[in-house]
Amino acid sequence: MAQTSSTAVPHHVAIVMDGNGRWATRRFLPRIAGHKQGVGALNRCVQACMARGIGVLTVFAFSSENWNRPPDEVSGLMELLALSLAREVPSLKANGVQLHFVGDRQRLSDKFKAGLDQAEQATADNQRLILNVCFNYGGRWDIAQAARKLAAAGQEITEMALDRALALAHVPDPDLVIRTGGELRISNFLLWQAAYSELHFSDKLWPDFDEAALDEAIAVYRSRERRFGQTSAQVVSSNSNPNSDMKAA
Repeated sequence: MAQTSSTAVPHHVAIVMDGNGRWATRRFLPRIAGHKQGVGALNRCVQACMARGIGVLTVFAFSSENWNRPPDEVSGLMELLALSLAREVPSLKANGVQLHFVGDRQRLSDKFKAGLDQAEQATADNQRLILNVCFNYGGRWDIAQAARKLAAAGQEITEMALDRALALAHVPDPDLVIRTGGELRISNFLLWQAAYSELHFSDKLWPDFDEAALDEAIAVYRSRERRFGQTSAQVVSSNSNPNSDMKAA
């Protein structure tokens, strides 16, 4: 349903966590040091989202294109995620966070995949916040895997069927997509799901993204009129009539 965002907190926020490497380089540190700082920023963001009543947080942790980075950085990222799982999952579980790792797992080791499975199972009953960590993920991969799934099942590939076969079918589409680091692109992130998302680009590098930066993004979101293909007049009419059954175009 069309809506204005003047008083709303976005239910689903998605973030491209960009700028870890540049944060480290500017401090004459190895790039992996920036990724370690990025884990801390993610922890703060999770807590801030829960405090603000956000229901779903989806973050872009490792894209399918990131395999092309220097081998030592890739291996460092893998080790960092494994260590973070061991350290953070108990706290996430205690705080009501439900974890999902979204992406292609075929290239990952059996041990690594088992760790992801265990983290998901340990937090499966939590309801306070759904945290989707997109790891070895790409928007094009997601659409292609959904189409393959439907074709293998002999199902007609319709818009609704494809939507339900996507890797993020367990949550609604994001209301707000944030990218940090000053870049003005979405870089193959949630290509299908972000069709009607509000976009916000922050100049802050991800390790510096804090509660104030999140609040700024939410304020921008609230200032937008979400029309979903309708006119402004239709939006006003829909918002003034809570029983309206007008659908998004």
